[in-house]
Amino acid sequence: MIFRLLTGIWIFCLLAWGQQLNLGWREDVQRCVEARDWVTAMDIVDREITHAPQDMEIRALHARILMWSGKIAEAEREYLEILAVIPNDPDNWMGLANVYSREDRTKEALKALDRAVELDPKRADLRAARGRALQAAHDQSEAKLEFHRALDLDPNSTQARAGLLSLRGEPKHEVRVGVNADLFSFGDANHDEGLSLTSRWTSRWMTSVVGNVYRRGGTEAEKFVASATGKLPKWGALTVGGAAGHANNVIPKDEAFFDYDQGWKLRGSKIIRGVEIDYGQHWYWYTTARILTINETTLLYLPRDWTWSLGWTGARSHFSGTEWRPSGMTRLGFPITRWNERHMGGNVFYAVGTENFAQVDQIGQFSSHTYGGGLRFQLTAREDLTGFAAYQKRTQDRRQTSFGFTYGVRF
Repeated sequence: MIFRLLTGIWIFCLLAWGQQLNLGWREDVQRCVEARDWVTAMDIVDREITHAPQDMEIRALHARILMWSGKIAEAEREYLEILAVIPNDPDNWMGLANVYSREDRTKEALKALDRAVELDPKRADLRAARGRALQAAHDQSEAKLEFHRALDLDPNSTQARAGLLSLRGEPKHEVRVGVNADLFSFGDANHDEGLSLTSRWTSRWMTSVVGNVYRRGGTEAEKFVASATGKLPKWGALTVGGAAGHANNVIPKDEAFFDYDQGWKLRGSKIIRGVEIDYGQHWYWYTTARILTINETTLLYLPRDWTWSLGWTGARSHFSGTEWRPSGMTRLGFPITRWNERHMGGNVFYAVGTENFAQVDQIGQFSSHTYGGGLRFQLTAREDLTGFAAYQKRTQDRRQTSFGFTYGVRF
């Protein structure tokens, strides 16, 4: 009797100890996720998978960590393998939909959420997730109905309420104000101020108007820029615009430009998630010069929200019969930190070549090397602040230091 009693106590303690260990590793994973330590979190989950390879709950956690860490293609494969074994779990269908949403694959995300809602139509979180997917697909009326269905199931659903608020107050316009300054080692400083209004009238049409004031060596000049952008899902975006103003012989008196932008997602690639190519031509008419520039920029979308762009500018001028060489620029963008809806990102860039014709005052002939960087603070969902600084080394041992700030608000 005593032996049986001790054996029972020992087995009970062993099970309790095992349960504490089971809870312990989950707590460790939670702490790693909160600290965004994806490597350690993945190591812990991988270790548990080796102990229980058929535990689909652990596999689902593994898929979520893959998605959070930016390994979207691997997360998709993991969810598909899980659903092949357990096809009737709505949580895994919602997880797969989240993966598709991260890749902007809206149709696939909606299909996955349709299946999740079909399996459990009385879950408010599934209804709210489907509402967000419908909103991303620009189906505002159906999204509104889905958010209301979620509130009928759970009147306290914060996701559904936030979805309805976003539909009611989704911003269409952005006002941005900015100031720039250029300090020279060989002359007086230049100052610029600008005010812009960008309006997104529909998912396919957008307009922009900009007003700038330039101060160059005691002389002021003003410029007004207007453009319109049309966008089709499979054909990219085309922008056409022009500029005119009071030149005062320091800026172009007239300008015209067009820009074509197209992007592709690279599914299955672990290094490059997407590619975007932008091609444009810009005509400048000065008092004594005519300039045509051809610009091409390739933007690579990398894991964990990093980006890398490579661009070049070729220019031809009829100013004194001069032919100018091309110039190039590269930029690396990266996230820095995030807390709630606020987040901060940065970039560093390098440019080399002859004068940069995007700068209105650079009429002449010189070569330069430019080094710089910038920061972007997302203050709220509708406000952001950006800043940049650059240092330029020119021929004839001349130096230029530039910096500027912009503030944008959407309504």
